[in-house]
Amino acid sequence: MDFDNNDRRIRHYELMLCRSLEDIPDFPLPAGYRFVRYRPGDRDEWIRIEQSAKEFMSFGEGEAAWARYYGDRENELPGRMLFIETESGEKVATATAMYDVFGRDRSGSAWLHWVSVRRDHQGRGLSKPLVTEAFRVMKSLGYTRAVIPTQTNTWLAVKVYLDLGCRPIPENALHSAMGWRIVRTLTGHPALTAFDPVRPGEIADAGMNP
Repeated sequence: MDFDNNDRRIRHYELMLCRSLEDIPDFPLPAGYRFVRYRPGDRDEWIRIEQSAKEFMSFGEGEAAWARYYGDRENELPGRMLFIETESGEKVATATAMYDVFGRDRSGSAWLHWVSVRRDHQGRGLSKPLVTEAFRVMKSLGYTRAVIPTQTNTWLAVKVYLDLGCRPIPENALHSAMGWRIVRTLTGHPALTAFDPVRPGEIADAGMNP
């Protein structure tokens, strides 16, 4: 079975990675793209990017997520939320150098939020420049460590994070071991050799549609 880069058929496990913000690798944007920061009024563009990347099934779901994560923090976003634009000013990707807005993480780490590339611009080499630029924003804000919350359904994004030197948080590696086994099976990533691969029938939830 072939899986999409954001596939709800895959058994869902929450995954948590982390990385020091020292020695951030450099991945320049391809020609024709540039980074810009959030400006008031960009909410709808953010929702449309996330919806295109299949993070939301509807615009209303995106509105609810925005309200939950950023509704009372919009004043912080110009210093934290990134977009990638085309030369014509079309926003096609986004990521946010945030923190745990729900107050569970007391470590003082930055949190990488809502990394998405619009569907028609995926596969053009935008993901690694986007994530590493977000890491640089975190470092400029005084953070020394990044936490990356994700899930098995976005397994290709997990591979990008692993390629950039992020590694499973030990507690999560224990509690979501099956999720990490699924990612190892799908990606074959050398950083996950401690996790045994799963059988093909253990990856997807029976009866789930893409």
